[in-house]
Amino acid sequence: MSHDANSRLVYSTDRGPIDEPTTPTSASPFPDDGVVRIRRETKGRKGAGVITVHGVPAAQQKTIATTLKKKCGTGGALKEGVIEIQGDKRDLIKGELEKAGFTVKLVGG
Repeated sequence: MSHDANSRLVYSTDRGPIDEPTTPTSASPFPDDGVVRIRRETKGRKGAGVITVHGVPAAQQKTIATTLKKKCGTGGALKEGVIEIQGDKRDLIKGELEKAGFTVKLVGG
């Protein structure tokens, strides 16, 4: 029986205990290369756009999220390591993240 990264064995009688993979999964589809990526998303949000910020180090996520929400004057959230800011304020967010010393890329549309 071959191991496929997308399959998960639930029960088997032909081998011993099943080892679960212990690699943590991230909600971000981007590589963890030190670059902060900003993307506008509307899918699953009934047409309301939000800006998602991927790649901020875990230790700084909460403070960066709070700062961005205050600077933009909008709401937002921190979900599974991804910062969400309501509205379309990509340029303002990019400027604030660059001031904080991050390398920033605008991704998507």
